[in-house]
Amino acid sequence: MAMRLRKLTSMVNETRQILPSPRRGEIWTAYLGESRQRHWVLIVSTDPRNLSDRAETVLTVPFASRIAEAPTTIVLQPGETGLPGPSCLRGHFITTLPKKLLIQRQPRSLSGRRMREVCALIRRSYDPDAP
Repeated sequence: MAMRLRKLTSMVNETRQILPSPRRGEIWTAYLGESRQRHWVLIVSTDPRNLSDRAETVLTVPFASRIAEAPTTIVLQPGETGLPGPSCLRGHFITTLPKKLLIQRQPRSLSGRRMREVCALIRRSYDPDAP
């Protein structure tokens, strides 16, 4: 009985998918929406969560190419993001994304200062008293 249980456990572990290990501030391409369209996203969840074997999701904010300035958006230039053109992040579009939908890490990450700005945008999207 114990041998069968070990064999079954081994088979389950072998079939378990190895998930990506994104880090806070990294830019990734990911599949978004029901049509599984490729899109750039910023990882905003904390690294202990991102790197945990138990967490199968990350918190992300998708990039948009249509620039819209508002209290919950920030405009980023290609030199900062490595993306082909100017883009913006809209803090009110924060979403939980399964790690298995992450495709590829992009070469650049956002600075700690920019990540604090992004977190402020997210907070402003639900807290009217946020600075």
